[in-house]
Amino acid sequence: MKTLIRSASVGAILAGTTAGMAQADDLTPINISYQPALYWALPYHIATEMGWWAEVGLDPSFTTFPAGAPQIAAAAAGDWDVGGTGSVPAVLGAERYGIKTIGITNDESAGNALMAHNDVIEGLRDDPSSIAGESILLTTNSTGEYAVRACLEMWGVDSDEVEFVNLNQSQIISAISARQGDIAGVWAPNTYTLQERADSDYLCTGADAGAIVPGALVVRPDYAEENPELVARYLAVFLRGVHWARENMDEAKEMLVEFYDEGGVEISDAAVDQEFDLRPTFTLEEQLDILARENGMSDVDEWLAEIAEFMVSVGTMEEAPDTADFVDATYMQMVADDEELAAFATLSD
Repeated sequence: MKTLIRSASVGAILAGTTAGMAQADDLTPINISYQPALYWALPYHIATEMGWWAEVGLDPSFTTFPAGAPQIAAAAAGDWDVGGTGSVPAVLGAERYGIKTIGITNDESAGNALMAHNDVIEGLRDDPSSIAGESILLTTNSTGEYAVRACLEMWGVDSDEVEFVNLNQSQIISAISARQGDIAGVWAPNTYTLQERADSDYLCTGADAGAIVPGALVVRPDYAEENPELVARYLAVFLRGVHWARENMDEAKEMLVEFYDEGGVEISDAAVDQEFDLRPTFTLEEQLDILARENGMSDVDEWLAEIAEFMVSVGTMEEAPDTADFVDATYMQMVADDEELAAFATLSD
């Protein structure tokens, strides 16, 4: 991702959580972590191209990771401040390091899938239980594994009846392309790569199996405690990108192609359309709605509690953390409560 911050006229310094925001020559560094070439991270790219970080007094640096597990481990060393990750690493980070989930990046349920080579897929579609005894290539401790296990459960196939082969996503694509495996658990945009270049197709998605797979906006707990106003500004920039992409769809799609190219991923026009169609994002109002604990547990609490139960069931951790301890709507509410920051986040300024 480009780190150029275009000069922008900041105008009046905002009040409340935005008080004291710096001019373009006096910005506050913030280290943002994510995994490259993922649809939900497009707002970072849009914000950088538009110069929005400087408008809220932030000077971002970006640290990328090939998967969620090393991303979360890096938080222990303070290698990043805020960012986004999958729901599985977000829960793992909460249990191990107290990492807070402060919002949702997107709904990835339809983007996490069990896929199969076209030579075998029809037989599996006709009789899904015939997958018993087969090997499934997947990345363990991931949302991909969560979706795969949900599909198996839907078909009445015990996870012990298949062999899970742990590979990273690029290794899976190489293996399926070389016919060193026929069945794989992957997430977008790798799903499109297998469709278009490895003669494979969808067998089952998380959405098919009723497994909600949210992506998580996260923050290190010590950083959040020391810099709540910076966390709110970060969220405001991300949300502005979400709003802008919805209102400028054609240009946003062009920027997604550019963003993926910078991450070393080629994506077809059809795949770009799928990204926007299959992976809902959330505006400020929608974030507050899914984070609201009006009846004890919010939607986000329920989604991540299910993820936590999955992680306990596969032995990733012994006990599920209480979502009340790590799902925190404070910083999203800070954005909403500040009139000018909320206007910035919703393109109403």
